[in-house]
Amino acid sequence: MIPFPKGLMISAPSSGTGKTTVMLGLLRALKDDGLTVQPFKSGPDYIDPAFHLAAAGRASFNLDTWAMDDTLLDAVTTQAQGADICVGEGSMGLFDGVATRGQSGFGSSAETALRMGWPVVLVIDVGGQAQSAAATALGFKMYNPDLPFAGVILNRVASPRHDRLTRLGMERAGVKVLGSLPRRGDLALPERHLGLIQAVEHPDLEAAIAGYAAFLRENVDIDAIRAVASSAAAPAPRALPRPPAQRIALARDAAFSFTYPHLLEGWRAAGAEILPFSPINNEAPTKDADLVWLPGGYPELHGSTLAAADIWRKGMAEHAKTKPVHGECGGYMALGEALIDKDGTRHQMAGLLGLVTSYEKRKFHLGYRRAALEAPMPGFDSGAFLRGHEFHYSTILDEPDAPLARVMDADGNPVPETGSVKGHVTGTFFHLITGEQP
Repeated sequence: MIPFPKGLMISAPSSGTGKTTVMLGLLRALKDDGLTVQPFKSGPDYIDPAFHLAAAGRASFNLDTWAMDDTLLDAVTTQAQGADICVGEGSMGLFDGVATRGQSGFGSSAETALRMGWPVVLVIDVGGQAQSAAATALGFKMYNPDLPFAGVILNRVASPRHDRLTRLGMERAGVKVLGSLPRRGDLALPERHLGLIQAVEHPDLEAAIAGYAAFLRENVDIDAIRAVASSAAAPAPRALPRPPAQRIALARDAAFSFTYPHLLEGWRAAGAEILPFSPINNEAPTKDADLVWLPGGYPELHGSTLAAADIWRKGMAEHAKTKPVHGECGGYMALGEALIDKDGTRHQMAGLLGLVTSYEKRKFHLGYRRAALEAPMPGFDSGAFLRGHEFHYSTILDEPDAPLARVMDADGNPVPETGSVKGHVTGTFFHLITGEQP
């Protein structure tokens, strides 16, 4: 039997500490050392996995203890087979999750690390402090004694004296320092309202990742990080979710790009054909597709382009006469009647649903979603329960069609974004992660 690769978790006390820079630099440095590196993302993130793919040259997958049961977690974990090392990136702070238990946990990065047997490398922003940073590190090390704790990488170190004092505190606390990154203002990735910009939009992503790798090599003990990697027992062989159709026309461009990688991999593994097309390039879906799927993304940045895409709109309407169409978040908005951008300009969309959304008055929608379908959608019958995640800033102005589902947040409270169904067309504001097994 092929041994299952060891791994580690890159996490932090909170968001904004620089862990993504460390993650991308480490992935590339390990790859440059000749290792086959399997990236993972803990939690419901749509954007980071594409950056991981660019850095490691291997598809990254989400591990989510709130949304996924043990069977699906095993199936996703199995994607690491054949790699030399796994590197996971945490979401938010190490112990941050939701209040109500989901399918196998609360959604924290610590749970993922425990399940996988990965030691935690904590990236700490030491700006504005020195020895006091050790108290933070010690607290994280001791908060759950069962969680393996490898050490810390100090980030945004101001000077050699600052480095010396901070390391002194860590030494007194018994915390291993794996690296110390000097403060540099040119290392931040460009951001937008959902976090980072998409990988495909970065003006020179390859040069940026190569720079991160070089920066890490200069300031972090890569060999020591490799040495601390560990893992739990190999997962049981499991299959990923099956496809909702055999031939799936999938919108794929700068406006539509957010689909969970484990779903696409599961569809392909089961023999489905993924047929990409680009709405912003005015491409219609393949005529003989069984299903058209519009993922989430940033249609609000391409409103005028989509409004002028007559070939795309005609092709969508033709398909929807007899066969299913589904959209998620940005894809759902694009299936609607109109989208109003942040400047108040109204743009015509596909018109397959009556939905009208607006970014003129931004309203933040964020969180896990559990949905009970009141009508069938591709891959699921009426009455099925789905798990997903919602993250957008749009406001619903009109949603006249029948609701697709009863939708709840992670604590079971109802949310008004029910999705819609009209004929063969369905849409949700949440991005699908999985259906619950009966």
